[in-house]
Amino acid sequence: WEIVLHLIRKLAALHQEKPEPDPETWYVQKFGEPPDYSKLLDRLTSTSAERMTLLKSYFEPDEEEKEQGLKLPTPAHRAIAKLVKLGCFRMILTTNFDRLIEKALRDEGIEPDVISNEDDLKGALPYIHSKCYVVKLHGDYLDTRIKNTKSELSNYSSELNAFLDRVFDDFGLIICGWSGTWDIALRKAILRSPNRRFSTFWLAKDSPSEEAKKII
Repeated sequence: WEIVLHLIRKLAALHQEKPEPDPETWYVQKFGEPPDYSKLLDRLTSTSAERMTLLKSYFEPDEEEKEQGLKLPTPAHRAIAKLVKLGCFRMILTTNFDRLIEKALRDEGIEPDVISNEDDLKGALPYIHSKCYVVKLHGDYLDTRIKNTKSELSNYSSELNAFLDRVFDDFGLIICGWSGTWDIALRKAILRSPNRRFSTFWLAKDSPSEEAKKII
């Protein structure tokens, strides 16, 4: 949400207007709708390369931020990495395109096989032979092919869909920190899975969203 507010301020600057003290209210009055992350990116950038450049500053800590412990793996990232080290699971699907989970895993001495695009998928070791498979469904922030607008999140490639169909058929799921709201293609992949061989567990901080309830 802080990134959304920061993007609103950038957009207001382009219109030579001041959004303070309430950037959200400025946005609603200006565009007649609540601020939407996807639409903000569309209004601020024209290409995926521009989006990558814009988003880069939000993910890479400078020296001062490192000293403050900002933009570094959280206790949640480190807990997941420890569970991988303990052998509890070895497949991680993430909708994030930062590198915090990879850093947490490497801090535990685990070098993951990272899949962030279709080319990686074609050349990667089969997941059955991997100690830890990290699949970044929406790409990596340093790759211009990141998916984060609504249209980009609506459909996956045939290769990624085929991969997810195998994964959801072969494994149960522990879903953690996912709202289920924005990722239309991922929802489709879960819902079309023909079998439920293993249990799914859904961890939610608050009440699940309506989209999440439909999946559950």
